[in-house]
Amino acid sequence: MVRTSQNLRVLGPSDVAEALALVATDPVVNVFADYRTRITQLDTRWLGGEMWGYYEDDALVSMCHVGANLVPVNATPAACEAFAERAMRSGPKSSTIVGRHDSVALLWAGLEDHWPTPRDFRWNQPHLVASSSPSVAPDPLVRRTTKEEGDVLYPACVAMYTEEVGISPEIDGGKDLYRARVNQLIARGWSFSRIEDGRVLFKAEVACATPSACQIQGVYVAPELRGQGLAAAGMVTVVETCLREIAPTVSLYVNAHNTPARAAYKRAGFEQTDTFATLMF
Repeated sequence: MVRTSQNLRVLGPSDVAEALALVATDPVVNVFADYRTRITQLDTRWLGGEMWGYYEDDALVSMCHVGANLVPVNATPAACEAFAERAMRSGPKSSTIVGRHDSVALLWAGLEDHWPTPRDFRWNQPHLVASSSPSVAPDPLVRRTTKEEGDVLYPACVAMYTEEVGISPEIDGGKDLYRARVNQLIARGWSFSRIEDGRVLFKAEVACATPSACQIQGVYVAPELRGQGLAAAGMVTVVETCLREIAPTVSLYVNAHNTPARAAYKRAGFEQTDTFATLMF
């Protein structure tokens, strides 16, 4: 295929092996791109967007997932410049830019004069990996959410998303799509919760998983029960189940200012390994 002058091109199914080799250089940090590469085989019909590849001396050195999320992968400064130039020409199509802090900063430096101003800048998001022994016992009442519990779980998912992202996932006709996503995670066995008397006390989901790692998202405790240790104990159960049945490494990222969550994750055995950033539009 013809390369651009910036050595950038859209990757496709014939590039899967090369793409997987690239993400394998840091499979925990790159778990999202690894997962998307595997489940879509880089077919744009299933990606809902594109995966851009940046080459140096005919070797793939960086990638960028372009869809609802713009995600740089192993992005060198030269690659970030090329990705920003391409994104500037194609226009804003993503609701977030997320990834390693330095790569996101370089991308935004090239885009800030051309894209709308983000509604939220989250420059300091510690990337955590469950790599030490927890200081609390697992919660025996946290388990996989069943299909029958979907109606009970869904409002908690909406509440968590709205609190975390700042807007409801149901706006602009998004209710059916978000509900389908919640049901999909339940069906995969990637939704965990503690539900008592028809009320969600704790919940968390696996956002993506590969043979190397999985990433946790959507951690939520009912507001009136926060500060009682439910998050830490619940996360220990989630981590133990994931390590046993889903992937050999468990990660997540969290806003630096969310000190209660960071304290809970530390008690659950998580330690910082990197720093992410997210820009929300």
